[in-house]
Parts: sequence; C-alpha cells; structure tokens
Amino acid sequence: MATRIAAPRGAMRKAPQQARSRATIDAILDAAAHILGERGWEGLTTNGVAEAAGASIGSLYQYFPNKLALIEAVRRRHFDDVLAVLHAAANLETPRVKRITVLVDGMIAVHSRHPAAHRELLEESPRGEDSRSAHDRFDVECTKAYETLFRANVRGVAERGCVGARVLAGALAGAVHEAARQGQLASPVLRRELIALVDGYLSRLRPLGEKPASRQAR
Repeated sequence: MATRIAAPRGAMRKAPQQARSRATIDAILDAAAHILGERGWEGLTTNGVAEAAGASIGSLYQYFPNKLALIEAVRRRHFDDVLAVLHAAANLETPRVKRITVLVDGMIAVHSRHPAAHRELLEESPRGEDSRSAHDRFDVECTKAYETLFRANVRGVAERGCVGARVLAGALAGAVHEAARQGQLASPVLRRELIALVDGYLSRLRPLGEKPASRQAR
C-alpha cells in the first residue's frame, strides 16, 4: 500500500467518507490549485474556489476552515501523488525498463497537474504551523521510496543505495521542476532526455546483459 502523508492536525474539519464527497474534495482542490497558479496567494479566495469548483461555500467550509487549509491539502495531495509514482516505479514484478519509464512518465504527469501552482506552493504561499512537519515526513518517505527504487533497479550496491538514491532524486526533481517552470513538461524531447538521465545513472551499475532503457523506450 502506498504511503500517504497524514493531514496536519486541524487542517481539514473532517475527512470525506463517500465517493461523492471525495469527488467534491478533488474538485475543490483542483480549483484551488488552478486559481493559485493563475492569481497567486493574494488572488486566492474561498468564495472563488467554491465557485470554480461548482460547490457551495458551505460545502467548502464543511472540510476547510480557511484558504491556508486548502493550500496545505493541495500540497499533501501532491506529496501523495509523488510517493505513489515512486512506489509504482519500485515494483519488482515490473521489468526494469518499464520501471524507469513509469518513474519518468509518472513524475511528468504529477507535475503537469496545475504546473503553474508549483512555484507558489514551493516558494510563495504561506505555511501553517504543521506544514513543516508534513514536509519533513514527505522528505523521509520520499528518501525511503527512492532508496527502494534504487535498489530495485541496481543489484548488489546496497551500501551505496542511500547516496545513490539522493543523487537520483535531486537530479530528476530538479530537471522536472525546471521544465515545469519553463512550460516544457509536454515535450517528447524532455521525456527522452529524462529517461536517458535516469537510465544513464543506473546503467553504470546495471547487471550484465540488461540493455539501457533509453534504447528501448523510444
């Protein structure tokens, strides 16, 4: 089961229990992320989010007490999406070449979801008192997931797994975040180069007889 980042205490008034309620939450968070990317923190209002989501302001306030709680929920959803990609990419039942393309395609897809909001989330929007602990938990889980992914794709290098995982995580995240800022996430060249980047790093320690993923995923 994929790891999820727990909601900070008091961030949401209640958790949705039914499919319809979960769909409402998703619509509200999508609207919040879109408005944040378009107008920034100052232009984000709970009334504007409710209207864009097609929900009543009362429905919004059932779950979120204020706009800061909304943004924290958008952050946590992004964290959960990233972790889901990493866990899928570390699945040993999937061929190695496929694991690398799952990683790259998944990271591109996650960051293509309201890309304009990422800079605001990372740099501009204020954070609640529990936001740092949520981010720290994400960092811990992300590091563990990359270590698992690294060991799943490279055999016999357990002692180098931690450092190698951090190098891989930093390289991929940096490239994807920069592509998001430049509006290049849909570029097929970007996808090809990211596959080559990941595969090139892992291929230095690739078991004999395995072909580079960058030559097969074209």
